[in-house]
Amino acid sequence: MTVELITAWFSEVDEQLHALPTHPEAHLWPSEVVTVGLWHALTGGGNRPLYRWLTRDSRPLLPRLPERTRLLRLLTTPRDGTRAFWAAPTVLGVIDPDGIGLIHPRREGRSPQQLGRTGLSTHRWMVGGQRCLLLKQWGVIGGWACATATVADNPFPWLMQQVDGRMSVLSDTGFPAAAGDPANLTRCPRGAWEDWMLVETVLARLTLVCHRKQVRHRGGAYWQACLAFTMAAFNVVVQWYG
Repeated sequence: MTVELITAWFSEVDEQLHALPTHPEAHLWPSEVVTVGLWHALTGGGNRPLYRWLTRDSRPLLPRLPERTRLLRLLTTPRDGTRAFWAAPTVLGVIDPDGIGLIHPRREGRSPQQLGRTGLSTHRWMVGGQRCLLLKQWGVIGGWACATATVADNPFPWLMQQVDGRMSVLSDTGFPAAAGDPANLTRCPRGAWEDWMLVETVLARLTLVCHRKQVRHRGGAYWQACLAFTMAAFNVVVQWYG
């Protein structure tokens, strides 16, 4: 049932975030805000369908739910709390970037505030950004980063440097660093170390379930919050039964 599902999600989130401080004037606890953000990421739709669902099915559970635009602004504040859902490093890991479309190419340049930039993703032109996933060996996300589509792969090795000495990271041959490869990076040519293809399975799930190949967010804070909640929701679902 919907109420049981919502309660289970909130219990899982509150178990991780019960120690986060709460603003004295806040209407929602941090665990409630993060739970709403995870629902938004899991449904993969826009903010209006999400708010209609919340007001229809979750109003008794969230009696102090703010207005829609206020709730969206609120979702950008506790995204750092999603770090609690990152997986711990393992012996073997995988890293790979992926492109995300933000606007149609015909709309590029119409506004100076546009976040998306022209770049290549899977041999196709797009206007958007890219995310970089660091996975542990069982396909759970252990870290991520994002940048505009014009940024090459070489600014992302700091993700691997954080787990240097604890995880050996595999990547494709298009992931060199500008100032030398990290010590724990192994670049895999075609046909070697097929384990690094695990990242393609994870990206397929994020695309088909969460519909995060294209997003509607225009501001940087909203886009980063969307990605943070999506990665956290993926880890919660994958590790639901331990």
